[in-house]
Amino acid sequence: MGQAAIARTITETEFRRTARAIVGNRTRLFLIAIALLIALGPITAVGVLFLPELGERAAAGSLSASGTTTITEFVTGGTALLWLFLVVMAVMRAVTTTADVDKPAFLLLSTSVRNAVVGLVGAEIARFLTWVLLPAVVFAAAFASGAGTVVPVLVAPLFLVVIIATAVPVGFAVGVWVRHLITAYEPIAKYRTLLFAAFWVAYFGVIMTGGINEIAATLFRHLQASPLGWPGHLLLVGVPIIDSSMVAIGGAAVGSLLVVGAALAVGTAGARTHWFADAARTEDEPDPTVERGDDRLTGALSGVLTRPVRTVAVTAIRRTKRSPIRLAYVGYPLLGAIGFIQQIIESGTVPSFMVALFCLYVVWAAGALFTLNPLGDLGPALPAVVTSTLTGRDAIRGRIVAAALVAVPFAVVVPLVLGVVSPLSLERTGVLVAGTVVGAIATPALASGIGSAFPRFGSVSVTNNREAVMPSKTAFLVYTLAIALPAIAAAVLYLEAPETIAGLLRAATALTPLPEVEVSARAITIGSWIVLIGGLLAPPISYRYGVERFDWYDFE
Repeated sequence: MGQAAIARTITETEFRRTARAIVGNRTRLFLIAIALLIALGPITAVGVLFLPELGERAAAGSLSASGTTTITEFVTGGTALLWLFLVVMAVMRAVTTTADVDKPAFLLLSTSVRNAVVGLVGAEIARFLTWVLLPAVVFAAAFASGAGTVVPVLVAPLFLVVIIATAVPVGFAVGVWVRHLITAYEPIAKYRTLLFAAFWVAYFGVIMTGGINEIAATLFRHLQASPLGWPGHLLLVGVPIIDSSMVAIGGAAVGSLLVVGAALAVGTAGARTHWFADAARTEDEPDPTVERGDDRLTGALSGVLTRPVRTVAVTAIRRTKRSPIRLAYVGYPLLGAIGFIQQIIESGTVPSFMVALFCLYVVWAAGALFTLNPLGDLGPALPAVVTSTLTGRDAIRGRIVAAALVAVPFAVVVPLVLGVVSPLSLERTGVLVAGTVVGAIATPALASGIGSAFPRFGSVSVTNNREAVMPSKTAFLVYTLAIALPAIAAAVLYLEAPETIAGLLRAATALTPLPEVEVSARAITIGSWIVLIGGLLAPPISYRYGVERFDWYDFE
């Protein structure tokens, strides 16, 4: 088999494995579909509606860009930004996935490193094209329908192939060296967790402060006439009235070949260095700082807790310190708060409803930390722990104590700081602090019973190459509803909104062909009180169920 055939086989195999992993997991497939619908649905709808009009204006010669930027500069500048974005994505993919070869002993003994690199990069290019090719063709077809020419539909896929086929090899070449530094070069690998944390803090900080817009605008202006923008002239071929530069298109073709060749050479050298290197030893020796901290915590709790409860609490916290990835799911809701945080930074104040939302998140996170999967978190030790002398009361209380020790400081600081910088009065801020602290103590008890009723024992993928035992989706849903519904009921009663809600329901049913449904304000008030009281009674009941479930757990 020739070198090209070997690389093609690796590409086909890796792409097929990715497709099977996605299609074979219905949950992942459903979540991807939802994410694509949310992310690309509105953009696609807007594009399909407005691109035909742009095509008509281009055909009539009335298409122009805003300000002093010409259409050509707009397209070439946008092309350069898109290429840089794809390079960054390819770097991140290489660091986390692409450069992490599955079964390296099999692959690297079967063929040369160069063939492996070309095959892996080819599979990555195919993955990128799979996600963007169809939307690009749809947009091009919409524009072509208004312009009255089929050329945009032909040049759009070629444009994508050019920029992706150059961006992905460059990203892999950079990413494999970055991965080598953080996994094999011990002086850096030792602090890779801090480096990752600093990177993501800086990344989200740039987004939330609006700095990403300034960076993009600066790059857009300075890269319009650079070689990175030359592939954009391919798109201009499909725009009537506007002349594209054949010299730039030729330069893009020649430059793409040179860039791909150089990137594959650098990537092959990096892969050869990384794949045959020993991983840095960063966990052979225990961290004395962590051990001393655990000893101090044990000493502080020795006077107020029994030894079994104290041991369970300290063990839960220690395991989290050693493997923080176990709690990655607790931070997922914060991704949806990026827009809120950006609004806070721009306005210089925190709206009252945002203070309540952040406090509600602290309350939710307190229960999700250690008690939402008390049985599954034990892993292989479950039979030994359940059949030991440890009682369910001590096991559940220990996890509740661990959650309270971590969450209560946040429950004090978050509402206090946000309340001071918000329009809330000091009295309401104090009430919010007290309520958040009480909630941070009650929700671990609430989560213990729900997590015991819907445990998960198997590990799931947290990142592309890291797995951990997480609470089940059912536990997440039931626990979130058990907090959200009473919170909504409390808000309805506090704002005295039953009359307003009843009016909105009447107006909504009047606009539908369904029979009109009459819901009185009194019924809404009674329902809200029932939900609120049920939410207040749920934590002790759930805690009792968690204890009984632990004591009487049966291995069937």
